[in-house]
Amino acid sequence: MNEERKIMVEEVAAVDAPPRARVEDAAEQPLARKRDYLEGFLSAAPAPQPAGEPGGDLYEAIIDALKEIYDPEIPVNIYDLGLVYGVDVAEGGHAVVTMTLTTPHCPVAESMPGEVELRVGAVPGVGDVEVNLVWDPPWDPQKMSDEAKLELGML
Repeated sequence: MNEERKIMVEEVAAVDAPPRARVEDAAEQPLARKRDYLEGFLSAAPAPQPAGEPGGDLYEAIIDALKEIYDPEIPVNIYDLGLVYGVDVAEGGHAVVTMTLTTPHCPVAESMPGEVELRVGAVPGVGDVEVNLVWDPPWDPQKMSDEAKLELGML
């Protein structure tokens, strides 16, 4: 069944131009304001952080204090060096710092936990400080921050 189909062609002399949009025409029509989805988000205030939560003022102050303690053999602070494994702050300002040293035979193995305890205890709002010195997992250079690696020429 081979049917031949033909396309009808009509020739015209001219085509009317479509109407152009005019600013005056748009101003005559009332515009409905769309709902602003960001309005509630932008007007919301940040929720206060509990004292011991990461991101809280006391937690950040303890981290800043730890960043002021430098390893005597390596010119990088102990936090960026990756020696601090965790900081927990309980109600009442009780701080627990879990940390390690580069090696168990580190020359500051006896004095470093005491210095951490003194520096963290000097932070306003901190009550008791407990420093847990652990060896597992052992420290390795991969625990260092990028800033510390850059400082030591490892990047």
